[in-house]
Amino acid sequence: MKKILFPTDFSPVATNAFVHALKFANTVKAEIVLLHTFDAPSYDSSFFPPNYTILYNSVELSKFEQFKDEVPKLRAIAEKLNLQHIILSHRLTEGDLTSCIFDITQDEDIDFIVMGTNGVQGWDDFFAGTNTANIITDGTVPVLCVPGDAEYRPIHQICFTTRFRKKDKKALKQVLAIARKTGAKVKCLYVKTASSDVTKDTIKAWEDEFSADPVEFHVMISDDVQGSIYDFIQQKDIDILTLLHYKRSFLAGIFNSSLTRKMANYTDLPILAIPADIE
Repeated sequence: MKKILFPTDFSPVATNAFVHALKFANTVKAEIVLLHTFDAPSYDSSFFPPNYTILYNSVELSKFEQFKDEVPKLRAIAEKLNLQHIILSHRLTEGDLTSCIFDITQDEDIDFIVMGTNGVQGWDDFFAGTNTANIITDGTVPVLCVPGDAEYRPIHQICFTTRFRKKDKKALKQVLAIARKTGAKVKCLYVKTASSDVTKDTIKAWEDEFSADPVEFHVMISDDVQGSIYDFIQQKDIDILTLLHYKRSFLAGIFNSSLTRKMANYTDLPILAIPADIE
């Protein structure tokens, strides 16, 4: 049984992402580890009266009460979707959200992370982009990023961006494993720029190797990589965009608050980011 880490602050954005997490868990046969973090006030006992400890403890207690009240709501969502069979476990942790995610990913042997990506209560900096990009680019497991406006829809078309490198091939194999479970097709996209060094022989070798798999290979000639990807998404009615962690500049564009109008049209598309060194 695989494990999915789902960080949440119980906001509408996170709750929307929880639906995606449930559906994804059902697809890959996984259980969900629900994570909620909080920051307790810091103080030096030598400078505060003893009763300040009561205030400190009350913060922890209030977070626990919120956690206890919100978790049943998530279970009710699972039941409404007939996904109550998915195992849910819970972690309420004090500390920095990003650090907690990295720690739990290692300690719990997490296979995937599913999280919402919007500015929401208390986690604005995380969802605004900087920390989100760090989770994606510095993490060790695939991350499914779900924009706040992304309604769940069945996965039929997956876009996989590639440079035809060895590490891309490992990631493609994992995406194909997901595609087989959902009955989806993978559209493997290479944007060939003026400085591209990928040969026709390399592309042909990939096509031959994956000829029995549900994947099509597409080449677009353009120096506007991001624009070409967005055009492709629209043309092929893509449900999920998949890319590797090393594409940091592309991630910066995805999570930049000053997206162009063209890019903003597709910010409701879930993104599956896969580490370049995945096994």
